[in-house]
Amino acid sequence: MKLFRILKSPIVLPIAFFTVVIVLGAILLHGAERNTIEALSWTEAVFTATSAACVTGLVVVDTGSCFTAFGQLVVLCLIQVGGLGIMTFTSLSIYIWRRRTTITDRIAVGQILLHDATFNLGRFLIEIVCWTFLIEIIGTILLYLMDPVAFSPFSALFHSVSAFCNAGFSLFPDSMMRFKDNWGINGVLMTLIVLGGIGFSVFLEVKGYVWQRLARRPVPRGKGISWYAGIVLRTSLMLIVVGGMALYFAEFVGYNRMVAPEDALLTSFFQSVSARTAGFNTLDIGQMTNVSLIVLLFLMFVGGAPGSCAGGIKVTTLRVLAAAIWSQMQGKPQSTIGKFAIRENAVKKAMVLFLLAALIIFLAAFLLDFTEGGDKPHLMVRGQFLEILFESVSAFCTVGLSTGLTATLSTAGKWIIIMLMFIGRLGPFVLIAALQSVQAPPTYRLPEETLMIG
Repeated sequence: MKLFRILKSPIVLPIAFFTVVIVLGAILLHGAERNTIEALSWTEAVFTATSAACVTGLVVVDTGSCFTAFGQLVVLCLIQVGGLGIMTFTSLSIYIWRRRTTITDRIAVGQILLHDATFNLGRFLIEIVCWTFLIEIIGTILLYLMDPVAFSPFSALFHSVSAFCNAGFSLFPDSMMRFKDNWGINGVLMTLIVLGGIGFSVFLEVKGYVWQRLARRPVPRGKGISWYAGIVLRTSLMLIVVGGMALYFAEFVGYNRMVAPEDALLTSFFQSVSARTAGFNTLDIGQMTNVSLIVLLFLMFVGGAPGSCAGGIKVTTLRVLAAAIWSQMQGKPQSTIGKFAIRENAVKKAMVLFLLAALIIFLAAFLLDFTEGGDKPHLMVRGQFLEILFESVSAFCTVGLSTGLTATLSTAGKWIIIMLMFIGRLGPFVLIAALQSVQAPPTYRLPEETLMIG
């Protein structure tokens, strides 16, 4: 009976969707013809399928040299299906949230949509797909025109889809390092990454606002950029700028790589944009300074916006936590952002999400320390903890950046990363909601008591 209730719950749909996509992808990749002599193991097939479907980008085999055209096409399809699936589920969630419905209705997605006469699910899904394909096609054309030698039509399409879906898969063994001083290609990729990382609802708002401005039509009062979209855009811009400048000083001022200032700035800002779940790199991550790795850890952990292909705890969570901490320091009863106070339930949710994400990453890093050198003394594995932590954050936040540890992981370590990518893609709240949906709510409240804190 409980199993039936679990399968009946609407919140299980994204879990079932990604599971089916990963299983089918792994079967196709395992049976696909390869360019290498060594056969792809089932672990490597599941790892690659999970990384592609969850738009992460971590790889245990080189996508461009290991797979034939068919295998690369399978990876491309997994990225596209995974990206569209993420945008569909999260965009529906944001739509319901903006309807200010009850928590019960937000979980029962189907019920609220069916009772909304103004909502057309088919039109909504078609709009997501059409805009996604249009942006990816424009990106493909631009990449091909800028360098038709490096980017064949298929390669341009592959990298355009990978960038917009924030997947980070590349057909080049060095990711995008060969284009680190190419402003055109860097600009196209950064634009695709940002568009895929701000969320579908925010994208539609910005698109409508820009068109009104270009048409020189007056924007009606209250019909401009919403409070929510403003938070997403301002916080995203702040992270890009602060992250880019921090990387610039850590890599090109403190470490002094002897690079022209304009190229150094381009590289720094590209890595700042990409670190928030896209996974491309124009610098060798394993050769970056510890300060830069810490900056990347923070950017990866935060991620992109809700309703996007990006992972992480999301920019809105960071903004809510910052507002809550600032209000506590000022002794204010409410946490405010702009002209609105944040509901207490949202503050609690942000804190729980932050702690859950940190706990999952810590446990994964703890297990990886066992599987990847737990039988060796510290002097033999010095520096590995930072690499393991970096790998764990990259997997859970579906980024795809690595210091070079991924391909050398043991079989057990690869399965830990697989589970991290899957949990990180769905988000801890989806898994918790799936469990809560089959539990009967308590019909009583216990007496409350205070506890000294700090």
